[in-house]
Amino acid sequence: MALIKSISGIRGTIGGKPGDNLTPLDIVKFTTAYSLWLKSTKSNEKLKVLIGRDARVSGTMVLQLVSGTLESMGVDVVDLGPVSTPTTEMAVINLKADGGIILTASHNPAQWNALKLLNDKGEFLSAADGQFILDMVTKDQFEFNPFDKLGKHSAYHNAGDDHIHQILDLKLVDIDAISKAGFKVAIDCVNSVGGIIIPKLLMELGVKEIVELHCTPNGLFPHNPEPLPENLTDISNVMKKEGANVGFVVDPDVDRLAIINEDGTMFGEEYTLVAVADYILSNNKGNTVSNLSSTLALRDVTTQYGCKYSSAAVGEVNVVEKMKSTAAVIGGEGNGGVIFPELHYGRDALVGIALFLTHLAKSGKSCSELRKKYPEYVISKNKIELRPEIDVDILLDKVKKFFSDKKINLEDGVKIELQDEWIHLRKSNTEPIIRIYSESSTKEKADKLADSVKKIISELT
Repeated sequence: MALIKSISGIRGTIGGKPGDNLTPLDIVKFTTAYSLWLKSTKSNEKLKVLIGRDARVSGTMVLQLVSGTLESMGVDVVDLGPVSTPTTEMAVINLKADGGIILTASHNPAQWNALKLLNDKGEFLSAADGQFILDMVTKDQFEFNPFDKLGKHSAYHNAGDDHIHQILDLKLVDIDAISKAGFKVAIDCVNSVGGIIIPKLLMELGVKEIVELHCTPNGLFPHNPEPLPENLTDISNVMKKEGANVGFVVDPDVDRLAIINEDGTMFGEEYTLVAVADYILSNNKGNTVSNLSSTLALRDVTTQYGCKYSSAAVGEVNVVEKMKSTAAVIGGEGNGGVIFPELHYGRDALVGIALFLTHLAKSGKSCSELRKKYPEYVISKNKIELRPEIDVDILLDKVKKFFSDKKINLEDGVKIELQDEWIHLRKSNTEPIIRIYSESSTKEKADKLADSVKKIISELT
């Protein structure tokens, strides 16, 4: 069992002992610290925070703890109910809230839950703001409000509809083109909140045939909820059986999007952003951003349009910061995370679906044919376990010196950039390991790159 505290929130397994798992005491402490951070940044006397959650079994229990704690700190609470992460992010903006808390452990299994913390822009907190909260939790010096200064509780049930309507209003979402294409779409929503909102979105987009798989929002995930190929055999089989044109799979909080081809093969989660970016840039040329561990295919597509690609440190908040500084028109992460700033600065599988369907409809191609349009790269993901006494920072510095004749990026760990290949080494903040990601034109070449670095690390230790 586990408890992970970070600048983006708190995540852990439900039950167990405080400090070791996500218990009521941990939830109350973290929520209280968040309230204190809000008060330190706001001059208004009355604060309003929105709460959204995925469909996890523990969701209502965590909701009651978070809501009650906020109210005890004098903060007004608006309960959005079971909604997606991007829906909560947009609701913070739409309802002019001071912040938001999303109760979701994203792609983690059902025994996990988490508190994801938002600022008044509906975005994840900066490193400095997150550290303030971590420090407050450590100090454990809290004071709660008396009975006559408690916050109020209310509910808002239209956040999902608001989100859909704002997507439909985007100029690059073409409902007529999608409707005329007559797509049959299969979806796997892993029995979470995607099962509520994605069928609604597809119907509004003009999709008349929807094959629903695991769309009951009861939090009982039918398979590992991370949308990776090895977990998507159900929808792969359904694609061929039902004759669907395209399949969409999301994680429990709907901020990651995987696409399935009409023949049941994987479009590739790295290529969700690539395809959407291709469509955006064909209509609105501009800069793009992805994280350092994402495919070079986005760089290639971007340069084909005469635009500039930039990389950012791993983590949504880092990608968003780089997107703002470079005025990027599209960005995200290679895990199927699409960030379209014309809508909002957050990973959003829903806008990804709308933009991809428009792209597919206008291309006149099948899903698998569209995938073949893009440069072929393969990423190999590995890790190497180290003895606890090894100083990982010193080891990474040695690796950097070993590759001193190559182009090195030190923004996030050590990334060795070759011509059309790369190797990215990052240390874990929770265990003595180094994650090694490598990319090349084939799996064999990518694996070979990773193996070469493993051998070097072994020799250096």
